[in-house]
Amino acid sequence: MQDSLTHQHHRGPRRWYTLGLVVVVVLAVVGLAECVSVGGEYYTNCSSLLPGQYLCTDYSIDPLTQQPRGCTKTGRAKIICNSAPGIICTETNNGTFEREIPCKYTNGYSYETALLLSVFLGMFGVDRIYLGYYAIGLAKFCTLGFLFLGQLIDIILIATQTVGPADGSHYVISYFGAGIEVIRMDNMTYRMPQEDWVMTGAQNKEL
Repeated sequence: MQDSLTHQHHRGPRRWYTLGLVVVVVLAVVGLAECVSVGGEYYTNCSSLLPGQYLCTDYSIDPLTQQPRGCTKTGRAKIICNSAPGIICTETNNGTFEREIPCKYTNGYSYETALLLSVFLGMFGVDRIYLGYYAIGLAKFCTLGFLFLGQLIDIILIATQTVGPADGSHYVISYFGAGIEVIRMDNMTYRMPQEDWVMTGAQNKEL
């Protein structure tokens, strides 16, 4: 009886050792399936590459929209990228792969045209009509641009790109031009206070 208990006592650690070895082997196989090295080249899913492990230079810009070709209403476009030397993409079996990048969907509304219309014909509401705000454009036409005050406000709003096309698309601006990115803060964002925002009492006395 004692020999049987001793035998089971010795089998317990061996069983756990075997189970641990099996787990390690399974994890190793999964890792190899994700990234396999063959002859000094690494085969991996290139969609998971980190910055610095790939380079995207094939930016095919559409001259009509001034955005990457294939830009969708969701604000995404696909471009061809190249992985770093020695990395082979499993999806293409070579060093190239498709990657999604953000873009600004445009629908043919030119920023320069809208601004010029606002400056020279804004009192007649032509700028608002051009952007698709027909009711506001008609109101400006009937009131001479709200006695020119509405025209001045619209010039500022269009110049700062605060007001855009009514369909929600972006202005057609040169891809490498002076586009403005509006950053908004709401309840879902948080602004980290900096130490230099709040001056100490001693600093206030010095001032």
